[in-house]
Order: sequence, then C-alpha cells, then structure tokens
Amino acid sequence: MQVLFVEDDPLNRRVVRDMLRVVGADMEEAPDAEAGLRILNDRKFDVVLMDLRMPGMDGLAAIEALRAGTSENRDVPVIVVTADTAVDLRDRCFAAGADEIIVKPVAMAALLDAIGRLASRDTDDDDFILT
Repeated sequence: MQVLFVEDDPLNRRVVRDMLRVVGADMEEAPDAEAGLRILNDRKFDVVLMDLRMPGMDGLAAIEALRAGTSENRDVPVIVVTADTAVDLRDRCFAAGADEIIVKPVAMAALLDAIGRLASRDTDDDDFILT
C-alpha cells in the first residue's frame, strides 16, 4: 500500500510512518500542502493522510485542489488527521472532499480502521485491506 502523509510536523510523520511500517505500508512524506499536491501529480497513491493546519495552504484547500484537479489521484481516499476540535469540522472536511477524519494524537487502531474502511469500500482486493 502506498500512503502519502501531508503533515508539517516531522514527529507526527515519524510516528505514523512507524505505525504503517508495522503493517507493511510504504509512506511518502510531504511537509506542506503545496509539496503534497506536487507529489500527488507525480505518482499514484492508495490513500492520502492530510493534516489541516499547515503553513501556507491549509489541508482543506489542498483537498479541494486535489479533487478539482486532473491527476490520477483525484479520487484517492483522503483521511484528515487533525487535532482541531471545531464544532463544524466534520462538515467542512467532508464538504472539501475528505473521506474520513481521525484525531491526533493518532492511535494505531484508529488509523488502520480508517484505512481499512476506505480500502474495503474501494476495492475487492483482500491484499489492500489492513487488519
């Protein structure tokens, strides 16, 4: 499984990379939304993990740009990873085109559950589903 994590905090990226490594997933990292969108234009991913609050373009704008674009990742499942607790957060994320939301600090069970739900929805390939 190919995962892109768009997150400005290197510690958060390392923690999630270590979690995904346990289940055999490969994770590419982007330190901001602009870099994430460039990477998404260059190669195919199975899932994108997207932080919301980053310098420059925020995660919601990045998701909207991805969905409006023409890259082969336009329809890739996007999981928002956030510490934001705003009341309207879920509505804003889904309106932007996100598929799931998990909260920081990221728990391995929540991460794998979200990826597994999206994977089982999008494919019949059992190798794609993390358990």
